[in-house]
Amino acid sequence: MGEAVMFPNYHEFDGTKPRDMNDSWFEEVIDDNLKWSFALNSVLHRGISEYQEIVLLDTKRFGKALVIDGKMQSAESDEFIYHECLIHPSLLCHPNPKTLFIMGGGEGSSAREALKHKSIEKVTMCDIDEEVVAFCRQHLTANKEAFRNKLLELVINDAKIELEERKDKFDIIVGDLADPVEGGPCYQLYTKSFYQAILKPRLNPHGIFVTQAGPAGVFTHQEVFSSIYNTIKQVFKYVVAYTTHVPSFADEWGWVMASDSPFFIEEETMDKKIREMINGELLYLDGASFYSLTVLNKMVSSSLKNETHVYTEHNARFIHGQGVGKKDTI
Repeated sequence: MGEAVMFPNYHEFDGTKPRDMNDSWFEEVIDDNLKWSFALNSVLHRGISEYQEIVLLDTKRFGKALVIDGKMQSAESDEFIYHECLIHPSLLCHPNPKTLFIMGGGEGSSAREALKHKSIEKVTMCDIDEEVVAFCRQHLTANKEAFRNKLLELVINDAKIELEERKDKFDIIVGDLADPVEGGPCYQLYTKSFYQAILKPRLNPHGIFVTQAGPAGVFTHQEVFSSIYNTIKQVFKYVVAYTTHVPSFADEWGWVMASDSPFFIEEETMDKKIREMINGELLYLDGASFYSLTVLNKMVSSSLKNETHVYTEHNARFIHGQGVGKKDTI
């Protein structure tokens, strides 16, 4: 998603307290000729960390919304769609998941979903940006219990460095990363060399890797989704792509799940596992719906089948927009 945050009198906001934004809008530039806007109640936080520009909005339609480098990352009213799709399929497909490592995920929603699984003994969440984590802990009330859970290990570090230096391995590794934008902090964590040399060796036998993979709509799936899928196919034997619509993203969204062990996605088995393995109810996913998400439309399916681009440090694809590192002015 998009490029810039714009509201009336934006330059007057000093980031110290919520600002009344009556009749004002957040505007996200999705492409050169396409914008997506949200009516605002207030701006709760604005800041620039070492890595990213961060804005926390209170929107009229979607509740609290986290915006990083001008791109919508998560909205209170529908984030459960994104996070259930990111977290639960891999845990339900694994025979006995006990340990999980989250790359990114600073808002805490991925950890919240993972901690619903009764078999989980430890969730390690590694986010590079301490400021994102700090204000999400303060403002996103839905995740307060997750941040306090004794099974959560919170690490502030570059996920690449953390995985390189750790000796322990994991049953599940999750990529809950910002979208790859030029100048952003995350694009190297979508490369073949990272998957092959650093991430895969940190998986236990039967381990599963899953990542968010960007916009996956008819007009957007070739930005990064098809490339991420093809790159992961170079590293793992079994790869599953799936998509669904996320209203606050104004598009279909894509995820890719991979392993060297085959997946068995059978709806009755998955429903049984949901009943037995998860504390509480899922709002979006069940066995039938997850299976349906793996059935891609003809255009997207054909693009994934025919994609040849492999993501590398020197041959990366980016979605529209720029990270702080590529901006001349703030």
